[in-house]
Amino acid sequence: MMEKTPKFLTQEFDPRDPNPWLALYLDQSTPLPDHVKKAWLADSETPSRQFLLPFVRPVARTLIVLIQVLKVVVPRNWAASKLLHWILATGLKYCVRPEANWLVLRHFHMGAQILEFIAANSPVTVETSPLKPMNLDELKDELFLKHDLNLFNFVIRLGKALRDTDQKLMPVEKPDFSMICEPEVTLESMPHGMLNGIDLQTAIEMFTPTYQLFLTDNDFWRASNSLQLDETIGLYVATILNSPQHLVLLNNKHPLVPMSTLRAGYRLVLHGLSTEMLHALLMDLKKAQAGHHAPDYSVNKSTSVVDANKTSA
Repeated sequence: MMEKTPKFLTQEFDPRDPNPWLALYLDQSTPLPDHVKKAWLADSETPSRQFLLPFVRPVARTLIVLIQVLKVVVPRNWAASKLLHWILATGLKYCVRPEANWLVLRHFHMGAQILEFIAANSPVTVETSPLKPMNLDELKDELFLKHDLNLFNFVIRLGKALRDTDQKLMPVEKPDFSMICEPEVTLESMPHGMLNGIDLQTAIEMFTPTYQLFLTDNDFWRASNSLQLDETIGLYVATILNSPQHLVLLNNKHPLVPMSTLRAGYRLVLHGLSTEMLHALLMDLKKAQAGHHAPDYSVNKSTSVVDANKTSA
């Protein structure tokens, strides 16, 4: 199935009423591949994000507070992770936009590749447990929970191995990028039903209190605070690449200062975007190492936007 061209690429450019999504798409200050940025912004310009998200977000945050109170009287270890992941996978499959579902599945692949990159370029041996689902049904195997566990387990195993051998991560002259590649999942393979209309940010806000309700308080707290490890993973990669300037791409707060779970939905969106940009950076460096030019993130010259710009000029 061919994807529709996003609205911001079909509308004629009007300097008196510039489209903000077009501005973000044409901007090249952030390292996102063109096809990813197009999907991200197409998902962002949807009616659900404009009109539904402002109502969903305060309701979701209120539910987080109420569920936290409920957890005081619920048995400490009560959880229904299998049911939770069935709800999440089913909701994504039948209610969420194709672009959003594609970005969700890509995230698992890219997260696994980034951890594999750190492990391969570390002076110690570190076990990884890559999760690379090819469709939404595979998420039912508790993949969201396993994704969080993998991240903490990796940081613990790496830190323990480095301490036990009295070593540190160091810059690598010629890093191993062999595991870094474009995820195999495709946008065309995502569900395109009539009800698949909820954008990524709204879906995440809806699912966050559901995640909290069906997990133990400890599991939800850990999942929320895994987001602050964005800086930790970024530091690992920056150390290996000897390029601390790339940390400016990360913005999920200091890992040693846990934040309230109230904003977990918003921070999860930042986490996804940070992973996309870090992966794009590694893809660029892999191509540069192989002697190829970095990808051109500029607008496709065949789009109507360019023609409109020429006309306007």
